Amino acid sequence: MVYGIVLSGGYSSRAKTNKMVLKWNGEYLINHVILAMKDVVDRVIVVTGYYHYDIVKAVERFDDVTVIRNEAYQNGMFSSIKTGVRLVEGDFFIIPGDYPLIDAKVYQLLINKTGEIRVPTFNGYKGHPIFIEKQLKNVLLEFDDNSNLKVFRNSKDVSYYATDCEGILKDIDTIEDYKTMIERND
Repeated sequence: MVYGIVLSGGYSSRAKTNKMVLKWNGEYLINHVILAMKDVVDRVIVVTGYYHYDIVKAVERFDDVTVIRNEAYQNGMFSSIKTGVRLVEGDFFIIPGDYPLIDAKVYQLLINKTGEIRVPTFNGYKGHPIFIEKQLKNVLLEFDDNSNLKVFRNSKDVSYYATDCEGILKDIDTIEDYKTMIERND
């Protein structure tokens, strides 16, 4: 069984608005992330935080998506990762909810490859999502709470796989990023 953990617990402080519920092509940004992985994984888990109720409303169209609130979201993204990982029972993806341009084929590529941790690359640059095999679940949960996913990833044996999907590098951090994405992808 493969899980997809979508992170949406932050404040969106650089965007100065809840970027997860900005719309593109008639769909919330977070839903683009869910739709890209939905047919490739067995279960999608959305981890919320500050904007919990907005995210719940945005993803309500998916009756098979689990939403869990990270009550310690103010402690940062790694606490949201751990909140989601506690629910998995198999291999899993971790993806921030502000990466709406990732194609489903990236998820399939990483599932079909080997390695405890698998990361896509585009033109030599590391991106998202990150695939982690289930035997690392408890290792991640026991990792220093004050750390982050990059430090955890780099402490393990990582396999990198090239993809032609530039979306693995394109997160929406600011309203300017959002406007640029709309201009380039409509």
